[in-house]
Amino acid sequence: MSNGSQPVLMPSEVSTRVGFFDRFAGWASAAASRATFFAFCVLLIVVWAPSILVLRSVDTWQLIINTATTIITFLMVALLQNSQTRSDQAVQHKLNALADGLADVMDHLATGSGQRDLQADLKELRAAVGLEDYESTTQNNEEDSGARKSARPGAHR
Repeated sequence: MSNGSQPVLMPSEVSTRVGFFDRFAGWASAAASRATFFAFCVLLIVVWAPSILVLRSVDTWQLIINTATTIITFLMVALLQNSQTRSDQAVQHKLNALADGLADVMDHLATGSGQRDLQADLKELRAAVGLEDYESTTQNNEEDSGARKSARPGAHR
């Protein structure tokens, strides 16, 4: 298990605590992938386009849409990058569990030993189910191993 000085490698080492920013980034990523967000963006353009009649200044008119879209893009890139990083980490932890389990199965078949390792690998593989739902970019290297896995979906199959 990770004690803060080593990187998290296996699903059972991943913290179950997900920080506020990670939860918000996940929510924002889900919201941005919906048709309603696209409709909001189209609505923004539809409302902005005729505002030239009120503003009468092309420079101000363009500045408004450029500023709005730049801010939205800047914030969305940060939020979506967080979600992508958490997803990538979850996939890596799953691959680690699969590779470790496969190596122990191959060892067991070759030598007939390692039954205890197979049980541990089975627990790791089950802990990997749904890992992307509680993967965090901030909590995995800071927490001791005491309260991990207890609240995980799929960990007690």
